[in-house]
Amino acid sequence: MAHLAFAPSNVAVITGGASGIGLAAAKRFASMRMNVVIADLGGEKLDAACISVSQRGGGGSVLGVETDVSSAEDLRRLQQTALQKFGSVDVLMNNAGVQPGSGIFDSLNWAQILEINLFGVIRGSQIFAPEMIRQQRPGLIINTGSKQGITTPPGDPAYNVSKSGVKTFTEALQHELRNTKNCQVTAHLFIPGFVFTPLTAGDRTTKPAGAWTPEKTVDFMLERVSAGDFYILSPDNDVPRSLDERRILWAANDIIKNRPPLSRWHPDYQDEFADFAKE
Repeated sequence: MAHLAFAPSNVAVITGGASGIGLAAAKRFASMRMNVVIADLGGEKLDAACISVSQRGGGGSVLGVETDVSSAEDLRRLQQTALQKFGSVDVLMNNAGVQPGSGIFDSLNWAQILEINLFGVIRGSQIFAPEMIRQQRPGLIINTGSKQGITTPPGDPAYNVSKSGVKTFTEALQHELRNTKNCQVTAHLFIPGFVFTPLTAGDRTTKPAGAWTPEKTVDFMLERVSAGDFYILSPDNDVPRSLDERRILWAANDIIKNRPPLSRWHPDYQDEFADFAKE
């Protein structure tokens, strides 16, 4: 059974909704006869997304709102526009994200990545959640994280930091919501696997065999949200959940066993990790 927040005529707001996972979510919500607000940077991409979602829709309205999630003013305007148009927000999907690359000793891109990936989620939740609680009906806040925010592989530290922050913030958010009297809103951490989107495509023009489509990933997300999961840990065609669990457990054991950080990529531990992953 679908979550009550996904009921026809309810309202879903998706940031980063003009492409990739966000667009797939917008189409899926529209097919459920929900009203959909697509928040993204303006221009032809946003216009095209609204047309595409409207064509897929089941009768609900589709509204595009030009939004820079690094701006608290834009996020407040997004909320007010949604409320003025529809009267409520039942599902908030804080999904907007960038991954331009980063280095430890290179300040380039750090501020942009943190402002969009982390503070976009924090501010979006802070601005939308109080009114969603006051509505006194079932609601969802779905924050898009990343496995890189849990196992933190070397190579893109700013992205890892931003997604680690999303995990920590969303855990705290759900704890707060759970302990708020009469609150019917829940928060969920969405952790996609390898998904073929404009963010991950690089120079590729066709989907790699190991990747899931955005549509399949969103269907998995909706299924697990409706089942009540907080951690929505999505597999892909290359990595089953069992391997994700071993990688996550190994990373946690770096602390417990006082190993070097990121020991999974340390040459002294490669054979040990390979054996551990097979268990």
